[in-house]
Amino acid sequence: MRNFGGKVLFLDRSDINTDEIIPARYLTEMTKAALKPYLLEDLALEEFDAARDLAGVGTIVTRANFGCGSSREHAPWALEANGIHLVIAESFARIFRQNMFNCGLMAVALAPETIARLFERFSGRATRVAVDFPGMLFEFTSEGIREEVPFTLAPFDRALVEAGGWVEYADQRY
Repeated sequence: MRNFGGKVLFLDRSDINTDEIIPARYLTEMTKAALKPYLLEDLALEEFDAARDLAGVGTIVTRANFGCGSSREHAPWALEANGIHLVIAESFARIFRQNMFNCGLMAVALAPETIARLFERFSGRATRVAVDFPGMLFEFTSEGIREEVPFTLAPFDRALVEAGGWVEYADQRY
């Protein structure tokens, strides 16, 4: 199973679409690794600089409807190529969310009030999150502040994550 958690990037906007996650002009790339330098390149968000802000990030926390737009699998691939295996948001576009789990990544929806509290307490700080996968618990820490946040996954999504994605899941069972 992948390593989840790590350094957190807070993206304070709803409706970040797949073309902002990985611009369409790069969809001709043949490998996941080739997508790496272009992640969030076109994201227009005040004070955000992909070249500066993505270094070492393992988790993104954002607002509602993350991954909306086209149903390209390249968006989770670009996240994975950058070592981002976990996105936490209020909600996700359905196909993007499933593509994350199909790749063995996690797209975890939390209540809007929980996301708001995480932004209030941790955004703008050097924040890390540890993931207790068996216990279904996130532990956010920053500068002496700590918060535990429970999460849930559907049994099939959990099985996909444990297997490493859909292909690995199918290989183990069929």
